[in-house]
Amino acid sequence: MTIEIDEGSGFCHGVTRAINKAEEELHRGEPLYCLGDIVHNGKECRRLEQMGLHTIGHDEFDRLHDAQVLLRAHGEPPSTYLQAKENNIRLIDATCPVVLHLQQRIRAEYESDDSGAKQIVIFGKPGHAEVLGLVGQTAGHAIVIENIDDAARLDFTRDISLYSQTTKPLAQFLQIVDFIKRHIAPEATFTFADTVCRQVANRMPHIQQFAARHDVILFVSGRKSSNGRVLFSECRRINPASYMVDCPEEIDLRWFEGKESVGICGATSTPKWLMEQCAERIKGARFATS
Repeated sequence: MTIEIDEGSGFCHGVTRAINKAEEELHRGEPLYCLGDIVHNGKECRRLEQMGLHTIGHDEFDRLHDAQVLLRAHGEPPSTYLQAKENNIRLIDATCPVVLHLQQRIRAEYESDDSGAKQIVIFGKPGHAEVLGLVGQTAGHAIVIENIDDAARLDFTRDISLYSQTTKPLAQFLQIVDFIKRHIAPEATFTFADTVCRQVANRMPHIQQFAARHDVILFVSGRKSSNGRVLFSECRRINPASYMVDCPEEIDLRWFEGKESVGICGATSTPKWLMEQCAERIKGARFATS
């Protein structure tokens, strides 16, 4: 049986950058807090916690003073920066450059709309950290939609400006663009910006090909990862013999009985070392029974 780890899986650039920043600061030996999970993977979070990283929520952040806090790749709304200034908190900003650029675009559009007549719409997951940061650029006025049903509730007699959460599927974004184009009133304008991160979007066709060429797919991902759920769903559509695990201990060795090839892949929040551990678990069992 052959085992292949997908070279295209693992941390995206934004997550890698955030983790590198955290490790640099932790090596200095000073206390470091992170506002929210640095990545949606429990194993990686625990690894960094063992190095000294303290994960906190916004409630604890609001009470924190004279400390240093890392902002993860997802980004934060302007209110977080104001709170940090009031509490004398040194921010280590690891916001993904792609997300940061999107925040700036949305904020500029919101501030340029003096009449407030335009609907700024964000295609994204309600409550997702990145989406909260994007909505914050509009003082909470942006409208978040997740599907066509949500889009149908927009006011098509008013101007609409559409953006996308960077990690959403490009195909779904384009479907919503087409839907709004077909429904917008003649007197209203519709503009849209394709702000889907290509490093993430390109993983979909890649993982489709990867899933198709193996007998079994082992998808390694934290349960909190929305990107992981989307990619795993596509793996299972292409290859029904696809299984999601959070760690090597969740692997059921019966999945591989009588199979010739196993493909191991994961989300943008999955560390390579965890996929390698899963591969070793399979190899070890195969060696033990040979």
